[in-house]
Amino acid sequence: MLIDPAFDEVIATIYQGPLEEEPWEDFLSVLCKMMSAVSVTLVLNQPSEKGRGVLRVVGGNLESLARYQERLFAMDPFQSLRPGEVKSLMEMVPGEGWLDSELYKLCMKPAGLYDSLGVDIVVPGEMNAGLRVARGEHSASFDQADRDLIYALVPHLERALRFHVRLNKVESERALYAGAVESLSLATIILDENGRVLSCNRMAEHLIIREPDVRVEDGQLLLGDQATTKKLQRLINRILEHRSGDEPTVVEAMRVPRDGDFSDLGVIARPVPVTEWSEGKSVPTVAIFISDPEYGAEAPVAVIIQLFGFTPTEAQLSLLLADGLSLDEASAALGMSRNTARTHLRSIFSKTGVSRQTLLVRLILKSVAQLAD
Repeated sequence: MLIDPAFDEVIATIYQGPLEEEPWEDFLSVLCKMMSAVSVTLVLNQPSEKGRGVLRVVGGNLESLARYQERLFAMDPFQSLRPGEVKSLMEMVPGEGWLDSELYKLCMKPAGLYDSLGVDIVVPGEMNAGLRVARGEHSASFDQADRDLIYALVPHLERALRFHVRLNKVESERALYAGAVESLSLATIILDENGRVLSCNRMAEHLIIREPDVRVEDGQLLLGDQATTKKLQRLINRILEHRSGDEPTVVEAMRVPRDGDFSDLGVIARPVPVTEWSEGKSVPTVAIFISDPEYGAEAPVAVIIQLFGFTPTEAQLSLLLADGLSLDEASAALGMSRNTARTHLRSIFSKTGVSRQTLLVRLILKSVAQLAD
């Protein structure tokens, strides 16, 4: 069976689209050239009264596009198109009436566009998308071969759109959880199946820059002195050994001593959840979490006020106590007498239902306030 190289190329760009930095840029460019078009648009989210939508466009005119997204979308004849049906504008509207329309005069004509071939694609439960191919006034009219090409592309584009939606969901969840970990001031370092550093979150990058006891050399994570690094390697090896078996999840912990008055670093190592299809090189295998007591998370005062109904002064006092200060130290930091601080503390106890300072500290540290930082 012979495969048309041009068609093979456009299909390849469809499936590459979700992985591109600017999704489907190559596909739109290839299709634009292939169909001798002035502009090609992939509608990922239709413009509406609620917003400008999401349009990926190659060619055309930015000013015209802005007008369309702001208000002219309501005049678009393609809004009446049935999903999966391929039609041109000239099939849907009378020629003279179309040329006198505001949409044509203010949006299409300034961009050099005259007729468009369109199809709407419904991905059930995921999204409503669309593809528009536009030509100029002196270009050839769309024929059956053009329609057949769009019909042939639709099933592939629908599958690629499904990939796009799923990848976006995964990335959104990853970003959310990564942000939560960073809000807790946890440095996270991911190792591959060989125990080499695969990635670091922002907190880990900062920790490596400021902390001489945390280093990455030739892809290997080094902690403290040689003995401490060997201990870390033994922890990692135990996790790697258990990973391939049916034993319960292994979680290892250790501390990294530091010179001077600095508190030790806390380290947790645990396996990264995998599936039976987690194959290939550089697979995330071990997660290293490092906490630095000298660089703790700070819960925003405004959030503490909302959570517990504190006054601004009570919120500041509670955060200082949670940060390890004594009542005398906290009152001095806030510029108030010890008796005034005790009065505020009694009010804090009343609002939280706790009766001891240690319980208050635990309550603050275990609250969700740090996640808002």
